[in-house]
Amino acid sequence: MNPAPQNNSSRGPPRRKPDPNQSRPPQRFQKNMRWGIAHIYSSYNNTIITITDITGTETIARSSGGQIVKADRLESSPSAAMGAARKVAEICKEKGINGLYVRVRAKGGHNGPKTPGPGAQAAIRTFSRIGLRIGKIEEVTPEPHNGCRAKGGRRGRRV
Repeated sequence: MNPAPQNNSSRGPPRRKPDPNQSRPPQRFQKNMRWGIAHIYSSYNNTIITITDITGTETIARSSGGQIVKADRLESSPSAAMGAARKVAEICKEKGINGLYVRVRAKGGHNGPKTPGPGAQAAIRTFSRIGLRIGKIEEVTPEPHNGCRAKGGRRGRRV
């Protein structure tokens, strides 16, 4: 008894090798991307931006809102953060870094606010406007694990 011949028409048309002359869709990331990490510490008093290499050990550039503006009360403003980010981004481009992973940090801890200040968002927006590719945006504010006793006594602060 001979088995019936298999009908290959149910599997669809035979596969063809891709034509090398045909245009390919653009790749999402360039092959020669050099990445760095932007550490943005944003409190309600200042914004500090530090760029490190991908391992986080070597500092490439650093700036703060206090280096940009004269008045103390303006150090945490978005305009000061934009100036600091612009200054840092120029140094990055000179050193050949064209992509950044962003780590945003607020004061945090057991007695600090856990929300970043007004300069963090402005700094990230400035990086992308200047032409640096933004990778992950990560929030790394320290979280207390009930280490120190909060001030204010047993019944809290009475106003």
